[in-house]
Amino acid sequence: MNLPVLAFSSGDLNGVGLPLLLKLFSDPRMLNRCTPVLYASGRVVGFYRKELGLQDWNYQTVADASQAQPRKFNLVVCWQDELNLRPGESDPTLARYAEISLRRATEECLQGKAAGLVTLPIDKNLMQSETFRYAGHTEFLEAAVREGLPNAAKARSLMWMVADHLRVATLTGHVPLQEVPARIQADALRAKINDMLASLKLDFGISKPRIAVLGLNPHAGDGGLLGREEADILMPTLRQMRDEGLLVFGPYGADGFWGTGSYSRFDAVLGMYHDQVLIPFKTLAFEQGVNFTGGLPIVRCSPDHGPAFDKAALRKADSSSLLHAIYATVDRIRTRLDQEDLEKNALKRGPKPKELEQSEEN
Repeated sequence: MNLPVLAFSSGDLNGVGLPLLLKLFSDPRMLNRCTPVLYASGRVVGFYRKELGLQDWNYQTVADASQAQPRKFNLVVCWQDELNLRPGESDPTLARYAEISLRRATEECLQGKAAGLVTLPIDKNLMQSETFRYAGHTEFLEAAVREGLPNAAKARSLMWMVADHLRVATLTGHVPLQEVPARIQADALRAKINDMLASLKLDFGISKPRIAVLGLNPHAGDGGLLGREEADILMPTLRQMRDEGLLVFGPYGADGFWGTGSYSRFDAVLGMYHDQVLIPFKTLAFEQGVNFTGGLPIVRCSPDHGPAFDKAALRKADSSSLLHAIYATVDRIRTRLDQEDLEKNALKRGPKPKELEQSEEN
């Protein structure tokens, strides 16, 4: 199989992302996994190459990802400005360059010039501006797909956190905790589960996925004593979906579910709010965890951590999550290709023999 071309947005230029990326691809074995294309500038790459002592490591400058050279590290120059980089410092002036990189990388993925996107970490607060009013990468990508592709006006993203066989998602995402109960509605729950089922089939190749759903309240409401969301919304919706043949189970009390290792019996877990699944996920798989965006035509992954300015300043960041993000992007690309091939070449049910048709008529 041809090596997939992966687009890498630069993330925060003072964060851990860029030095970790260059350090990983200084090992030539990484170029047997994919063809990388970074969107940044020669000056930025030169700065970190010197910082990391990689003077003997080289890269190829290309006009866009369609010209990417296999077995080489490729750079698309997005700006010529000379920047004052200070690893580990939070610098608002650098957010504009992170946005430039992200927009160019996303654009080339939408144009089919790159097969997948790996986003290096950004500081979400620093990124907020007149041109970037998104809670994070996931929301930005959903908007970019809707605007940039025909027939994608209703595209809906799904934020996964994945590590080996552990996959989690949230019903309400990045919202204040006080807003969570009002957002737990039957239609939203059904839509989220259907999105998860579709992604588990397309992106992970699981033909009959099993999903566990956690309750909102302690002990899943304890029969209504501790809240009515489970009895009034979650249980009836899940029961109806099981009657339709879908393998969705719950609601489970979150503490017991995680404490007993019950997550290992399911292909994915849906929590009601962010910390309910993200805290156990990062406890179990912080160094291997990957943020994957499902539901969109772009295959996108990122490390499950932020720019980590403190570690960038000390030059002590761990590259495990970024490494797994690269592997996960390649895996999702190949799984999607396999699923599309299976669907394209599926056996079609032919017309009935005439004698059978006649016997049925009689």
